[in-house]
Amino acid sequence: MDSSSRPRYRVTYVIGSLATRSINRRLAQALVKLAPPELELHEAPIAGVPLYNYELDNAFPEPARAFKQAIADADAVLLITPEYNRSIPGGLKNAIDWASRPHGRNAFTGKPTAVIGASIGKVGTAAAQQHLKGVMNYSDAVLMNQPEAYIHFNEDAYSADGSVSDPALAKVLSGYMAAFRDFVVRVTTAGTAEAEPVAVRRS
Repeated sequence: MDSSSRPRYRVTYVIGSLATRSINRRLAQALVKLAPPELELHEAPIAGVPLYNYELDNAFPEPARAFKQAIADADAVLLITPEYNRSIPGGLKNAIDWASRPHGRNAFTGKPTAVIGASIGKVGTAAAQQHLKGVMNYSDAVLMNQPEAYIHFNEDAYSADGSVSDPALAKVLSGYMAAFRDFVVRVTTAGTAEAEPVAVRRS
């Protein structure tokens, strides 16, 4: 089957930094360019999402409603996080709170979800990613646990147009996105095939 005839999957990606020049926005641009053709990536911005307030559960502010709808409309979610003080940014956690609330109306339930991030430090957001995976596990997302990707950001590895100029890094990122594609296909098609009949033992 050639790529033009394969199913396509809508992926909502979320950049955890509010900064317009964030290194994780650079990483996101590279991931979009290196994604397999079966994945259609669309950003869900978090910059305008207000602080979560449960008193607004029945009247979401428009930026929060739009963010939650983007998650709900997606076949899968890609979270691209910085690391602040060994954890995830407040803005990202806040957006997740909106999308997962109120109880019983969680937009993340059952969504194939992957986590990645870049840092100028050599641990490459490892601590933040572990915290974020804990949040997403509780939010009932279906997490891709392998491969993991903790990206040590190097300015020289990225071109001005967002592409990756370092072949080794390009191989890592394209491999990650290919694995994510396979994970999305596996999760979204699980249970769609007709179940095999189960033999019943009679005494």
